[in-house]
Amino acid sequence: MQTKSRIAILISAVLMLCTYFFPLWQIVLEAPQYPEGLGMKIWLNGITGNVDQINGLNHYIGMKHIIVDDFIEFKIVPYIFGAIILLALLTAYTANKKLLWGLSAAIILFALIGFIDFYLWEYDYGHNLDPKAAIKVPGMTYQPPLIGYKQLLNFVAGSLPDVGGILTFAAGLLIIGTVIYEQRLKRGLK
Repeated sequence: MQTKSRIAILISAVLMLCTYFFPLWQIVLEAPQYPEGLGMKIWLNGITGNVDQINGLNHYIGMKHIIVDDFIEFKIVPYIFGAIILLALLTAYTANKKLLWGLSAAIILFALIGFIDFYLWEYDYGHNLDPKAAIKVPGMTYQPPLIGYKQLLNFVAGSLPDVGGILTFAAGLLIIGTVIYEQRLKRGLK
């Protein structure tokens, strides 16, 4: 593995390490009665922001409360992500191309499973509503978008990557780019 590739993998490890200090994702709610908006930040190990206010509003439409302890993901994901970071450091140190392939597979798998899990989480909260809720709109579900914005009654719900998510995406691009670069070198295509 080329020195440039090893440096790229090392940079990707540092970028991923930053996600322990920055939120991965954010969900924002905007409505006329909340001109400053409401939001939640999703971290590797929890949720911060206006969770209590959002839970209060969600109660009216029959959504269950968002409680961090209900999510096993927040207990295991920091360790899984740490293992991926260690794999990146080991790959950069040893310059082993098989480890590089394993690292790229691990980061892609982490992203896919993460998005599927997040979608299912949103689906559950947005569709499994209490039938005794104060506000019922026939046929209405309250699932926020996976990525982007969506109108939900008088709220605009947004779901977007935050700093940690952007850094992880950049790390993933660096890793995949390094695999492509190394493959091109192997084939003599520079």
